[in-house]
Amino acid sequence: MIYEGHDAARSHTVPDPKLVDQPERTPAGTLTENGKFYQAALRYKSGGSTPRPARVYEKIREGIWSYNGVFQVVDAWKEHDGRRLVFKFRLAAVESADCLPAMGSTGRLRRRLIPTSIKMEVWKRDGGKCVVCGATDELHFDHDLPYSMGGTSIKPENVQLLCARHNLSKGARIL
Repeated sequence: MIYEGHDAARSHTVPDPKLVDQPERTPAGTLTENGKFYQAALRYKSGGSTPRPARVYEKIREGIWSYNGVFQVVDAWKEHDGRRLVFKFRLAAVESADCLPAMGSTGRLRRRLIPTSIKMEVWKRDGGKCVVCGATDELHFDHDLPYSMGGTSIKPENVQLLCARHNLSKGARIL
């Protein structure tokens, strides 16, 4: 997977972060996350360290992020996109139960991570609200039939929106 670095923060001096180079260092001179990932990738490529693990989140829409699993930063470079200098990172999936497909009790392939298309369909169907209480903040995508009990992530019928309170109190049970 190729991941683009983080933009500068929007401020009165940076009204449009998409028009300024992605920062490697803060104004105080310390490394930004871009700088840390970039340095880690260069160390790995030169044989000086193991790949750095990174949690990857996907922006579903403004203010809504979804966890996509753990990846390793294996390469990095800077490139000009026509307007500014951006960081690019090559990420490799970490081989763990949370990141790889698993075989269900039926022998069919199932995935723990919920694909973006399913998340978008569930978000629309559930109206961006917890299906239990109607809350619109701290929402989680939840497996109706828990993954640990053979539930799938590739069918919207098995995924629902729950607020953090209801999802965490549910655990590996069926509501």
